[in-house]
Amino acid sequence: MSSKSDEVFIGAIDQGTSSTRFLIFNVKGQIVASHQCEYENHYAKAGWVEKSPTEILESIDTAIAGTCRRFNSLGYDASQIKG
Repeated sequence: MSSKSDEVFIGAIDQGTSSTRFLIFNVKGQIVASHQCEYENHYAKAGWVEKSPTEILESIDTAIAGTCRRFNSLGYDASQIKG
């Protein structure tokens, strides 16, 4: 029988139009942990939408950190995320 420390996981960034999510999946494709961060859309002109690259990068960092906190609280370690 394997222990929690033997399990491996995959992490994925879901970059949407108004938010970023980071998800951790087990080998069966089930979501084990996730976190979502919204960011602002900027409307320079009618029909235009601009995104701040800095806000996007910050939302990625925040989403990963939040997901890893949840993942750790479940008894796992970030070193188990292999891809």
